[in-house]
Amino acid sequence: MENKSGDQNKKKTFQMKAAETAFERNLSLLKDIDVAEKSLHTGIYSSLPLEVVSLETLYWASVKEYIPKWEQFLLGRAPHPIDAENQNKAENTIHNEAQR
Repeated sequence: MENKSGDQNKKKTFQMKAAETAFERNLSLLKDIDVAEKSLHTGIYSSLPLEVVSLETLYWASVKEYIPKWEQFLLGRAPHPIDAENQNKAENTIHNEAQR
């Protein structure tokens, strides 16, 4: 009985050490991936012309601006964003011409 209990304790101890080792390995891998990602990101931007980086920044700003509009459309809660903009422009044009 004592022998079986001792074996179980050894097994639990071994499993705990294996889990700690795996956790440390995974943490190290995540750090390595983060370093590699930052290195790639820096390398890409250092080799791109300033105009391209500027265009990319403007592109992502535009995407962030339109996400809520598209989200509402895709959820069926609002009209198509482009159609709504064109309709608003047409209404503004008609309104402006009527005031002249």
